[in-house]
Amino acid sequence: MGAEIWAYRETAGYVPGAQLVGYKVEASDGSVGKIDKHTEDVGRSYIVVDTGPWIFGRRVVLPAGLVSKIDSEHETVHVSSSKKEIKDSPDFESGQHEYDIAFITLVEQYYSNRHM
Repeated sequence: MGAEIWAYRETAGYVPGAQLVGYKVEASDGSVGKIDKHTEDVGRSYIVVDTGPWIFGRRVVLPAGLVSKIDSEHETVHVSSSKKEIKDSPDFESGQHEYDIAFITLVEQYYSNRHM
């Protein structure tokens, strides 16, 4: 997994222009929070998840390629990561890292190498 990690999977059910802010996010083993922001940038789409009290109000970036299913009826996004993987992911602060190539590379490497 490399650059494709930043694109929504065809099977995820993403519809361009969809408003995902506020949707619940479910990891493979439970709830992780709600979407605070999402992008449709070509080559770098992602969601920002506010984890709330689960991991002390931390916000994390999840590349769009991790989205396995979007359930619009229940306003839920399912991702192909565990809660531990998300908890251990690189730190994100709004505005500070959004366009920082070093942070983007760090996130890409973290999720690309998680099964090694």
